[in-house]
Amino acid sequence: MKKNISSLQADLILFVVALLWGTTFVTSKVSLESLPPFSIISFRFILATLLMGTIFRKDLKTIDRKDIKGGLCVGTMLFIAFATQLVALKYTEPGKQAFLAATYVIFVPFCVWALTRKKPDNKSFIGAFACFIGIGLLTLKEGFSMGYGDSLTMLSSVFFAGHILTTEHFVKDSSPVKISVTQFGTVAIMASAMSLMFEKIEVAPSIGVIAMILYLGVFCSGIAYFLQTLGQKYTKSTHAAIIMSLEAVFGSILSVIFMHEIFTPRMIGGCVIIFGSILVIELKGSGEADGLSEIAGDMNKTK
Repeated sequence: MKKNISSLQADLILFVVALLWGTTFVTSKVSLESLPPFSIISFRFILATLLMGTIFRKDLKTIDRKDIKGGLCVGTMLFIAFATQLVALKYTEPGKQAFLAATYVIFVPFCVWALTRKKPDNKSFIGAFACFIGIGLLTLKEGFSMGYGDSLTMLSSVFFAGHILTTEHFVKDSSPVKISVTQFGTVAIMASAMSLMFEKIEVAPSIGVIAMILYLGVFCSGIAYFLQTLGQKYTKSTHAAIIMSLEAVFGSILSVIFMHEIFTPRMIGGCVIIFGSILVIELKGSGEADGLSEIAGDMNKTK
């Protein structure tokens, strides 16, 4: 591979990443028909850990307690986020969840506000307000009630926002590779423990389901992470924000095609509003990474 790639090539790489992550909603939904949630997470992250650990084995030779501590904290947050999201998928449709899951972007500035007392700007409030209108159109039933799966998906989005902040906090004094491999291993261990304690696989998964789990672990976790890191290194953050947001769009389109999910005009309107609010948050400044670094610095001061 060339040492440097063009901005267009980087954008195309991120497009592939968004597409890969968009497929996880349908593949996970189908996998849930044969395997319980924690088992799926366990198999997926065992594969991701083995793949990433093999690719970056030289980097892991210098791992220390600081890296392990950071990976454990980040991995715990990621495990809770994935666990709540996958359990929620049992009770909702993958296309709808794809848009609800993407709302973690909305929660980030408000989590920062709670931790650092750094008040979000007006665009964050506008984006959040619009997002919740969209969520209402997408999910609310008669009597203004929200389904269990949709509510749990929203909760998982809060933990995904927390995952972003803890990652930024710990990666400041470590390396992305060491944090990532350690967090993948942490998720794999936690999910395996929960699966052994609370789940029972009554029917052996089919070849198709096994293939899906391999796909989730190898392509959607291990390879997608590597491609995301590569792509974001060579393109503008504004490009990355738009492209990565397409994960929600791909997830919904694939659900309509393969799961025959039906979106009413009201639900489509909700999706459009949610997607627009996400872009408002992500594109409010081209220096998103710098902003998160400043957040990490503020959090370091509170140790």
